Amino acid sequence: MVRYSRTLEVPHAKARGSDFRVHFKNTRETAFAIRGMTVERARKYLNNVIEKKEIIPFVRYRYGVGRKAQLKNLKIKSSVGRWPKKSAEFLLGMLTNVESNAEDEGLETENLVITHIQVNRAMCGRRRTYRAHGRINAYMSHPCHIELMVEPQASKVEKAAEEEGAAVVKSSRKLRAPRLKSGATA
Repeated sequence: MVRYSRTLEVPHAKARGSDFRVHFKNTRETAFAIRGMTVERARKYLNNVIEKKEIIPFVRYRYGVGRKAQLKNLKIKSSVGRWPKKSAEFLLGMLTNVESNAEDEGLETENLVITHIQVNRAMCGRRRTYRAHGRINAYMSHPCHIELMVEPQASKVEKAAEEEGAAVVKSSRKLRAPRLKSGATA
């Protein structure tokens, strides 16, 4: 039996894949972008990434990645991104797998949310490339393991209506005397 890095108490579905021949760094950024989305929205987003209509913002592995104008539409600090097609295709396959697992578990597939997605480095594949003057250099691939968990979306709780005579409670920080930059109170 396979061990997952996280256990959930609520009804959920999960899927994992090992040693995928797809770049670890691109897949990590793609997975980070779809975390928290519904499965339906994530599928639409990844299809748009393949068609270059939407972009994956690169947050951790961003050095050497070019800036893209599409990121101006997103409310995110990162200004660099790419359209990792192969990573998106692999994650689409994982979404299909986890959705069918959810059907087997008896969950409704319309409102599933990605609560956990994790990408780990797998063992590097070694090849060689031949260089000038009889030298040989390593030609490594960086595959990855992916695990994914979804659960039904919790129903939203409506905000309670405020009463007319209700007193406004200020936090203790606002009640204190204002501080100067030096730390002394005014």
